[in-house]
Amino acid sequence: MGEPFRGAEAPLFHVRNDLRGVSGRRAALDRTGECARPHTSAMSNDPQFRLAVESDADALLVFMREYYAFDGHGFDEGKARLALTALLRDARLGLAWLILDGELPVGYIVLCFGYSLEWLGRDAFVDEFYLREEYRGRGWGGKTMAFVEDAARTAEIRTLHLEVVRENAAALKIYRSMGFHEHESTFLSKWIARDGSKPTGRHGY
Repeated sequence: MGEPFRGAEAPLFHVRNDLRGVSGRRAALDRTGECARPHTSAMSNDPQFRLAVESDADALLVFMREYYAFDGHGFDEGKARLALTALLRDARLGLAWLILDGELPVGYIVLCFGYSLEWLGRDAFVDEFYLREEYRGRGWGGKTMAFVEDAARTAEIRTLHLEVVRENAAALKIYRSMGFHEHESTFLSKWIARDGSKPTGRHGY
C-alpha cells in the first residue's frame, strides 16, 4: 500500500484536514533530554502534528514512560525502545506522530495497522495516545483524533479500534461521543513469544 507520509524529512501537519506538510522540524527538548513544559499563557489554540522518525525515539520514550505510569502499564525502557524503533523504521507496521504546541512536543499518538475480514479490510488500532495534563480539557484530544481519522483514511484504513482502561470514565465518554462503540465481546491477549516477556502493569498484564 506504499508508505503514507514517509519521506526524506518528517513533515509538520496542522490540524487542518488537508494534511499538507509544511516544514520538517526536530522535537524541542530541554538540556536534560526531557520535553520542555510551556507556560500556560503561551499555549497555542490548536495542536500541530509531525510524523515521528527514528531520531525522535528519545522524546517519544519520555512520553511513553509518563503514559504507562498514568494508565498502569508495565514499562521497560529497553524493550519499549526496541518495539518503538521497529515501528519508526517500517511504515507498513504503523505510524506515530508527535503532538506539538508550536515546536514543543506535548504528546504523541500511534496507529498500528492490521487487516480484518469482519471489518472488511484494513483496520488500525489507536495503539497509544497521550497528552500532557496541561493540554487536556482544551479540545486538543478531539482535534488529534480528527487528524488521525483523516490520516487513517488516506492510508486506506476502513476501521479504527482503541482500548480504554475501565476506570478512565472520562476518556470512555469522549470516545463514545466521537462515534466509537463498545462490543459485547471481551478483548483477550496472550503473550506467545518464547524470547523475553512483557512488563506487567498494575492491571496484571
